Amino acid sequence: MSSLIRNKVQRKFKMRGYTLKIEALSEILGFVSRFPEAEDEALDLLLDELHHVSLKSSILEKEPVQRVVSLLLEAEDAVEENPTSSSAASLKIINAFDFPKFRYDPIKKLFHKYTGNLPIHGDASAKVTLYRDRFLLLFQRISRDPHFSRPVFDSDISGHGSCQISPIQSLVGQTGKRWVMGLISQLEDGHFYLEDLTAAVEVDLSTCSFLSMNYRVTTGFFAENTIVLAEGEMLLDGIFQVKTCGFPPLEDRDKAHSVFAGTDFFGGGSLTKEETIRLAELERGAVNDMFVILSDVWLDNEETMGNLATIFSGYENENVVPSLFVFMGNFCSRPCNLSFNSYSSIRSQFGKLGKMIASHQRLKENSRFLFIPGPDDIGPSNVLPRCSLPRYITEEFQNHIPNAVFSSNPCRIKFYTQEIVFFRQDMLYRMRRTCLMPPSTDETSDPFEQLVATITHQSHLCPLPLSIQPIIWNFDHCLHLYPTPHTIVLADRSEQKAFKYTGITCFNPGSFSNDSTFVAYRPCSQEVELSAL
Repeated sequence: MSSLIRNKVQRKFKMRGYTLKIEALSEILGFVSRFPEAEDEALDLLLDELHHVSLKSSILEKEPVQRVVSLLLEAEDAVEENPTSSSAASLKIINAFDFPKFRYDPIKKLFHKYTGNLPIHGDASAKVTLYRDRFLLLFQRISRDPHFSRPVFDSDISGHGSCQISPIQSLVGQTGKRWVMGLISQLEDGHFYLEDLTAAVEVDLSTCSFLSMNYRVTTGFFAENTIVLAEGEMLLDGIFQVKTCGFPPLEDRDKAHSVFAGTDFFGGGSLTKEETIRLAELERGAVNDMFVILSDVWLDNEETMGNLATIFSGYENENVVPSLFVFMGNFCSRPCNLSFNSYSSIRSQFGKLGKMIASHQRLKENSRFLFIPGPDDIGPSNVLPRCSLPRYITEEFQNHIPNAVFSSNPCRIKFYTQEIVFFRQDMLYRMRRTCLMPPSTDETSDPFEQLVATITHQSHLCPLPLSIQPIIWNFDHCLHLYPTPHTIVLADRSEQKAFKYTGITCFNPGSFSNDSTFVAYRPCSQEVELSAL
């Protein structure tokens, strides 16, 4: 045991008012050595448990320390001896309509959780709040970025100086270059504007180039409803001529969690320090956990059903079966719109799928099954977020597989401490069609990578105009990506892709019915295995 760890132990206990004897110190060092990657957390846990023990003196002897260490190690062994229940508890599936809603207060600089009831049909103010919440979410993020902070005593904070954001209202009568932040909108046909919370200004994008800083070149799709940073100057005719334009820079998820500690943005529930340590240890040991993710699973297609049987048989014969199968829509080869009159056939096809899975005993007993609807599946409309498939359609399947979960689109999964977002929408095609200017190719020319950059910088899964993709106004927060999750699954009809962007794992499993492609994902190591039959 190094002297560095020994000094750390003595310092932490001294700060809590304890003095360690040699035997007690040896016992503590032996306990800490079991957690080489979480020494600080293990020490804090031990100190918290000692706080609840009746001690005769502040001078710690071996006996009370040994008693607490034994209790902690017994709890760990109990979890290891019952991995099935631990695994079940580690995987939490969160429906979109259960996501927590937070609103940012720019005065107090805090997020407040909304606790009231949210009606599906919002009034006009709900639409205004939708855009206001999106803007403030990004504005509070950029306010902590050193490049856009106000310099102290008019001094440059870096070699490039400060790019202070000016309210659009303050541009009137101003000369020279200014930085503004606003949402791109088309208030008049053929005329584009930038809007913030103070005003709107018409912009000229004809001379615009892409924002380039010393640390990142912004890429992505610039469309209506996206929020951008723009540098330019006011012309005499009242038009803001944009010189450079880019998305708000990203913020590291650890930084966001440290600023708003204790706020459960994801919806998986707040964890104590002890629970976080335990789950992190279990997550590192869950090397056998694997998710199999398939999109566009057409149950009315014989070839698709045959391919599913091949996949089930293959995984049934593996030493360790997948812990989760994720099936994403569409589940029918043609749209389930008003002209669709074969609901009973889809119901029976789900029953056949359930019977197929039930014939593979190991999969039925050891795997979980999650179903997420696609844009053309059965539902009240094509609005986002989409509710789960109706009970009538899934009833025969659940008779065979009662523990299957039919969730919403989007859907979130909390795997131990890891946050995963699933979204099924043909985003790439729509973003490319609505793009106002050619995307930058300085960083990448791959459309999927540009799509990933767009949604992560916007902190939103679907930053499209509401006329192209309707969103329930009161539930727009279900599409927010703040803080950024560990993994984002963007299921799309486009070709299979995987991309790691600023530490975020993003991938598209491809269209299973068209290309026979799917993904095997290991959440422990965030390893994406692009697969095909």
